[in-house]
Amino acid sequence: MTSRDGITPRQANLLLLLASAIWGLAFVAQRVGMRHVEPFTFNGVRFLLATVALAPLLRWGLPGQGRPGRRVPRGRIVRGGLVAGLALFAGSTLQQYGVVFTTAGKAGFITSLYVVFVPLLGLAVGQRTTRAVWIGVAACAAGLYLLSARGMAGIGLGDGLVLVGALFWAVHVLVIGRLARDLPALPLAVAQFTVTGALSLAGAVIFERIDPAALRAAAVPVLYAGLMSVAVAYTLQVVGQSRAHPAHAAVILSLESVFAAVGGWVLLGEVMGARALAGCGLMLAGVLIAQINPGSPVPAANVAEKPQNVI
Repeated sequence: MTSRDGITPRQANLLLLLASAIWGLAFVAQRVGMRHVEPFTFNGVRFLLATVALAPLLRWGLPGQGRPGRRVPRGRIVRGGLVAGLALFAGSTLQQYGVVFTTAGKAGFITSLYVVFVPLLGLAVGQRTTRAVWIGVAACAAGLYLLSARGMAGIGLGDGLVLVGALFWAVHVLVIGRLARDLPALPLAVAQFTVTGALSLAGAVIFERIDPAALRAAAVPVLYAGLMSVAVAYTLQVVGQSRAHPAHAAVILSLESVFAAVGGWVLLGEVMGARALAGCGLMLAGVLIAQINPGSPVPAANVAEKPQNVI
C-alpha cells in the first residue's frame, strides 16, 4: 500500500537499510580520517558541513514531510540545541578519539550499547524498565567480555573511550527525547550540530594544529562523515521511519554495527577472531532484545531519538 507521499512500507525499510549502511561505513571514514587530521578537527568540519547541508531544509522541509509546521521561539530552540549539542559533543569526541585505537567494527558494536544504556540511565529519573532490557544488558555484557581480547580487565584504550562515549550517546537520547516533545526535530537537529561543530572547532584551535594540506588529504572521509553520515542519512531516517513499522525499523537500524564490521573488513582489512565475532553476535542480540520487546520503554523508532553519529 502506498502512502499519500508515495512511500510504501517496503520502500521505507529500504531507506532505513541505506541509512544504516551509511552510518556503519561512517566508522570506516572516521578511521581513515584519523590518518590525516586529529579528532577535534575532523568533528568540527564534519558537523559544520552537516549544518550547512541541512540548513536549507529549515525553509523547505524534508522530502515527503512538507514545510515545517510548528513555530517555536528561537530562544527555546537555541537552548535545546545547546543542551543536546553538549551531549552530542561529548559522545562524538570520545568516539572519535576511540576509533584511533580500535577497529571500525568493534567501535560500531560497542557504540550500539547506547540502546541498553538508555533504560538503565532512565532508572535514575524514575523510568521503569522491563525484564527484556535486563536480558539484553546481560547479553551485551557477555558480548563485550568476549569482544575484548583479555576480558573486562583487558579492555583497550580505544574500546574504553568508545564505551564511555556510548554512555553519552544514551544521555543524548534521553535529552532529545525530552526536548522533542516541545521542539520540532529538524531545527533542533541543526542547532545541536552547530553547537557540536563549534565546540569541536574550538577544541581544534586550542589543542590541535589545523593543517589545510591535511584537511585536503582527509577530504573524502570528512565529506562522507559530514554530508552522507549526518545530512543524507538523517533525511533518510526521518522519511523512512515515518512509514516503517517500529519493530522493523528497530531491527534495520541495529544493523549499523554489522555494516561497520563488514566495512572495516572489506575496506580496511580488519579481521575479528571467532571469540570477537561471538561477542559481536551476543551484543547485537542484546540490543535487539532490549528494543523490540513490545513492553520495553526503549524508543525503538522515534525519529528524534536516534543519535546522529555516527553516529
